[in-house]
Amino acid sequence: MKIFTTLCCSLVLFALVACDSDPQKISTLRPNDVILAFGDSLTLGVGTEPGLGYPEQLYRLTARQVVNAGVSGETSADGARRLPALLDQYEPEVVIICHGGNDLLRKLDRQTLRANLRNMFEAANQRKIAVVMIAVPQPDLLMNDAPLYRELADELNFLLLEKSLGELLRNPQYKSDAVHLNAQGYRKLAEAVADLLYENGAL
Repeated sequence: MKIFTTLCCSLVLFALVACDSDPQKISTLRPNDVILAFGDSLTLGVGTEPGLGYPEQLYRLTARQVVNAGVSGETSADGARRLPALLDQYEPEVVIICHGGNDLLRKLDRQTLRANLRNMFEAANQRKIAVVMIAVPQPDLLMNDAPLYRELADELNFLLLEKSLGELLRNPQYKSDAVHLNAQGYRKLAEAVADLLYENGAL
């Protein structure tokens, strides 16, 4: 009987741990809900004409208002300071964070980048705003995601779009230059974000 009780307790504990490791759930977005696309030049849409960045193309895919809050050249430290006011201004249901590329290109301290991304998550989480993060690749030939994005997602339980940005930046067909997408690349990124939202019940 004692062995049976111990086994049951172990199974319950395992189930609780498994549940805690699942990404946070996003409520189904209503027609008037706002999505805030927050980041640097990849969010702003550098490399294509105005209106063809991924936030604008995400709007056309989801029929939800998507605010483009990208600033070209911004580092994660500046982004972490800028985000709270935008969250209060737009009161989005979801914030999509694509940040860190300039830190990685400039070889800034990765622990500082991790801390700044955590601060962005916490600013949204404190306001009960769901977070989706786009993993940014390391600036090398392989263009694999910087590991800290997956590590943070596992720790904080937010939805993470992995590999998509790196795969697009490895393919000249989708690039306008070494670090930016073209209109077709931003369309592919928007489709990947929309698919992630659909798969997790947001749409």
